[in-house]
Amino acid sequence: MAKRANGEGSITIRKDGTYHGRVYVTTTSGIRKRVSVYGKTRDEVRQKITELQAQENQGIPVPDTSMNLEDYLTYWLAMVVKVHRRPKTYQGYESVARVHLVPGLGRKKIRTLRAAEVRAWLARVASECQCCKHGWDKERPEPQCCAVGECCKALLSRRMVQSIHAVLRNALQNAVREELIVRNVAQLVQVPTPSYDTGKGLSVADARLLIRESAEDRLHALYVLALVLGMRRGELLGLRWDAVDLDRETLIVERALQRVDGELRLVKPKTLASVRTVPLPPVVVKALTDHRERQAQERAAAGMEWKEHGLIFTSRIGTPLEPDNLRRSWHPLRSRLGLEIRFHDLRHSAVSLLLDLGVPPHIVRQIVGHSDIGVTMKVYAHASLDEQRKALRKLGDTLS
Repeated sequence: MAKRANGEGSITIRKDGTYHGRVYVTTTSGIRKRVSVYGKTRDEVRQKITELQAQENQGIPVPDTSMNLEDYLTYWLAMVVKVHRRPKTYQGYESVARVHLVPGLGRKKIRTLRAAEVRAWLARVASECQCCKHGWDKERPEPQCCAVGECCKALLSRRMVQSIHAVLRNALQNAVREELIVRNVAQLVQVPTPSYDTGKGLSVADARLLIRESAEDRLHALYVLALVLGMRRGELLGLRWDAVDLDRETLIVERALQRVDGELRLVKPKTLASVRTVPLPPVVVKALTDHRERQAQERAAAGMEWKEHGLIFTSRIGTPLEPDNLRRSWHPLRSRLGLEIRFHDLRHSAVSLLLDLGVPPHIVRQIVGHSDIGVTMKVYAHASLDEQRKALRKLGDTLS
């Protein structure tokens, strides 16, 4: 039997029937070290060894417990977040790590990091004036606040502080799973919970008004889909014609359009529950049929300038619509109708209107793609004052 090459790895079976693999790798501290992996089958262990060897060949070191937080975040972002999370999520996590976590806690060893240190640092972050910290006022032609001794108190929002804490907590939890540290000290630290405004939503009368008054708008079908099916902005702009079957009256939500690292990309929707097949009521079928005809006219008018992407909602030459530019159509429309709501509130309106009609919450959740029925009911709780008023009036009438 031929002798294994150095670094090839070995697999043995343990007394309890599980398999134990060992392979030499380079750690983040630059030391060659023999690490162990375990699995229920030989193939499972072999796969783990192969993955470690592939990382070794690519020059990616394996983390060890002597590493500091900066090194660990670099490893975690590249090998865990970038591989398993959506591009937009990676972009947000990387920004928080680079701007806040690395400058603040980067030199701390993950093995010896204490909850008290995290707590004190987060409190300092929440109370620091960002204008003073980053010298924004100094860069102005005529300084007017922090640089002249009049601090403007530009503090981070509660939401941002919570995000910083969440990124640190998620990173350290992965270190616990990889058995690099014993406990996640960030979980022992509490931060103030921000309040979320889910928006007012539209009444039946306002919803009818919107559908009627937007009939001549080139994005009329987009507003109908948002209001009737509760689709998210990215889901709407990433919707392709091959995901719609007007004959069978169904639509599949499986992609979302997002700007990531300076370019527009079609990515997976927000959660697993967001991938869904939805039946189309007649009002939606008509809106999409009319929109297809309108798009055919725009394609003919554009001629050679048309760039086909298969998308339903595009620019006048077929290119994807910039998510932030949707406001160029939405803001004039809502102003004309006197509606002071965000575009995302159309999604909340769909939830409230469906529940008002007596549709069971679990059905509403499936239609709009909420990850949890609690989210569905939370939206409704913020937008159902009229229904609460009716219920309390009934109770009052009964008691009086």
